Amino acid sequence: MNTYKTHGTCSRAIEYEVENGIVKSCHFVGGCAGNTQGVAALVVGMPVEEAIRRLRGIQCRNGTSCPDQLASALAEYQAMQAD
Repeated sequence: MNTYKTHGTCSRAIEYEVENGIVKSCHFVGGCAGNTQGVAALVVGMPVEEAIRRLRGIQCRNGTSCPDQLASALAEYQAMQAD
């Protein structure tokens, strides 16, 4: 399980798991429960690249959003895997 501390959103963190380039689980800590549960449910089973492509740049406040922060978390994960 990976944990990403969010920035500029109501959620405080995102816990997620990736296996073979596919998002296997996702859970937001805090935030708007219905929205974060919906986003999490939609990305499970999705390739990491596709999730990043779909979620990056979505804005809510402070120039970011919970979906955008998930895209950042997954992009950071990808970068760490490439090293």
